[in-house]
Parts: sequence; structure tokens; C-alpha cells
Amino acid sequence: MPSDLIKQKLKELPAVPGVYVMLDADGGEIYVGKAARLRDRVRQYFQSPSRLDEKTRSLVASIHDFTYIETTSEVEALVLEARMIKDLQPKYNVRLKANEQYALIEIPWKDDFPKPTVTRERGHAGSKYYGPFVDVTGLRAALKVLRRVFPHRTCNRTIVDGDAKMRHVRPCLNYHIRLCTGPCAGRISRKEYRADLERLGLFLRGRKDQVLEGLREEMRRAASKQEYEEAARFRDEIKAIESLDRRGSLADGIDPVPPTIDPRAASMKLGEALSLGGPARSVEGIDLSNLGGGDAVGAVVTFADGLPVKGGYRRFRIRGDATRDDYEMMREVVRRRYGRIVREKGIVPDVILLDGGLGHMRAAREILDEIGLSRVTIAGISKEKTRSVGRGGKKQVAARRSAGAADTVRTFAHPSGVTFPRGSPAFRLLQFVRDEAHRFAQHYHHIRRRKRVLGEED
Repeated sequence: MPSDLIKQKLKELPAVPGVYVMLDADGGEIYVGKAARLRDRVRQYFQSPSRLDEKTRSLVASIHDFTYIETTSEVEALVLEARMIKDLQPKYNVRLKANEQYALIEIPWKDDFPKPTVTRERGHAGSKYYGPFVDVTGLRAALKVLRRVFPHRTCNRTIVDGDAKMRHVRPCLNYHIRLCTGPCAGRISRKEYRADLERLGLFLRGRKDQVLEGLREEMRRAASKQEYEEAARFRDEIKAIESLDRRGSLADGIDPVPPTIDPRAASMKLGEALSLGGPARSVEGIDLSNLGGGDAVGAVVTFADGLPVKGGYRRFRIRGDATRDDYEMMREVVRRRYGRIVREKGIVPDVILLDGGLGHMRAAREILDEIGLSRVTIAGISKEKTRSVGRGGKKQVAARRSAGAADTVRTFAHPSGVTFPRGSPAFRLLQFVRDEAHRFAQHYHHIRRRKRVLGEED
């Protein structure tokens, strides 16, 4: 049973991210862990021993006290945990992971444009390592979140500074959704790219305040030289770091699990099915969510080469009279999403998939024509409805009996439905895009409804 001191401290634990440190009878640190909510995680150690595994029971038997440090996000908790394990060397962290090597982040500084990676091995000449990190899944998720703050490349290209061929390269989707600064296409200098990664390295060493102060100084310097575009870039990076408390959940960095298909092959087959003249490399899905006209929202998800790209996800709060009309809601989301892409000269998707029928497709087509994107392929996916045939009889409109036959995909070239072979990876990819858009829209709808009901600030 926990002591009275521990019982009292458990009551006072905050429901915020942070790092906790378990102490033995001599006040020595014996275990360090991170938590998305300190209150919930630390209390788990002091439940009935029968619910704990043998290793955890051994740890708990040695705990006489604990302390904790609050952080503004799960990502910062992960970084702080790694730093404290490295500094304190708590014996139970080592014992519980005795047969495993800790994960590290490697930045190969010998390259002109280094690509950060997760590894378990040290010793590569010219590389710098950050860690160790106990939770490799959390580390990969955190690196994806941090990539939105410190954009960097993840491709396997060999990029050499000053290569004249780079000016002919078209940057990939990651550049347009601001997850990469486009070194492959010469969109950023070697010096600027490496400066961004140096800030990432400082952050991974737990020096967030130093990073922010450096960025503020760079912003002031650029503004004094009237380099306003550069100053704005530093300002946006400062805001991104400061907003980690709102978007620093490790769940934000974990991609949804795709169906068991080859994503690139599915993209190729989808391009063939929709007569695109090539693979459907970029697909965006749109879904709407409301309840009786209240808390109406729209959501857009982005897929590249058959895989979700969370940095391209966007959500929209629908206002005014549009909330009463599904088609008007669709017009608003399409206008705001793709109007911005046109203004900022971003990447235009090969296919836009709507969760709906021909009415939703016509509403979207109207806006795309209006903003000059007439050539984008629009597809709608919807459940087949039943209709009466004769007296009292019912017949399914769809004749297909393959898995998912209740879903029909329509385009303007095939208004009655596109025919897909049984088990088609292209069809399953579209279903995955639809389901992910629906999940993302529902999530935002629930957030909006909770804020309204509980009176929380937006």
C-alpha cells in the first residue's frame, strides 16, 4: 500500500503532460517516465499489485516517494524523459530494457542536407546522436510532429549543394504542405537548411528557450534589414514552437493504419480506373459533419502515393447560412481549401474524393471551375440505397457482390458508377481515404460540440 505521503501527492497530481521520477528510501532516482497526463499515469503504479506485471511490482516495492516536472506537450515530455535518463541513469530504466538498445535520432552532419532518422546504432562518422529514447513508437510520432515545426527532408535522394540539376527538380508534396523546405529543388540554401536542423538538435537536447531566443534575435535582425519575408519565416517558426502545447500530442504524429495493399500500386490502378493518364499520386478526401445544423464543420485529408500525409490535413468551421445546406457547406470548404492552393501556388491534387453523390460533386465542380481548376478529377463515394421494385419487393441497385459492394464510386464520366475488379486496391484506397476524412471530420465536430456544451474557449 502507498504511504500517506504518496497518497497525498497522488491527489495533487495535475492532469497535464510531464515527466515523473520515482525515488527510493535514500532519495535516489530509480525510474524516469513520461506521461500524457501525469495524474492518470502515476496513479497506475499504485493500483492493486495483482494488476501489475512482475517487473513493475519490483519497481513499485522500491518506491518511497516521487517527483515530477510539468511540460507543455507530450513531445516535450518525451524529449525531457530522454535527457533525464541520460543524465540520471536510473537503475530500473536500464533493468526493464536490459535486452533492448535504446532508440536515438541521428543527424548525419557530413551530408550537405542531412536527413534525421531514428536508429539504434551509433558510430557513423560525422553523425550526431540525440537520445536515448525509451519509447520508439512515441519517438517516431514526435519526430513527425516536430517536422511541422522544423521542416526537413525525409527522402533518400543524394542532394549536393550547388548541383545545377536541382533547379529542374519539381519539389514533392511535402514541400507544398510545408513539411520540407525543398533542398532537392534548390528552394533553400545549405546554410539555411542546416540552421533549421541545428535548432531541431537544440530542441531535442531540451533547450527550447534557447531556440526561441535565437529565433527572436534572427527575426529582429531580418526586420531591421527590411528583409520582411525572412522575418515572417522566423515569426512563423516561433509560433509553431509555442503552439506545441496545442498540437504536441503524440497521437497527432501516428498515421492511421492503411488497408493491406501496396500504396503505390493502388495509386497506379486508381489512375487507370479514372483515366488520369498516370498514377493518382495525390488524392484528397472531403467530408462534412454537423448535427441539425449545429457545430457544422468540414475536413480535408491528404494522401500521397497511397499513404496519408497528416501535414496536409485541414479542418474548417462552417459559419452562417451554409450550415443549413450540405451542398453550400461543400462549396464553402472547396472554395476555402482550393482557393488558397491557387493563391499560394500549391500542389493541386490529382483526385478530390467527396463523401456524397452527384449533388455534392456538382457543388464542388461549380467552385473548382470558378477558381480555374476545371481539370481536377472529382469522384464521389456513397452507399447504395435500396428502392422498391413492384409490390412490396426491394432490390439492391448495386449488382456487385464483392467486399464493399455497398459503396459506389462515381465520376462525371461514369455517373452510374465506376467498375472496379473484385478486391481492387484502387477501390480499397478510395474507401480508406473516405473513412479517414470521416474520422477527421467527426473528431473536429466532437471538439466543437464539447467546447459549446462545456463553455470552453476556442
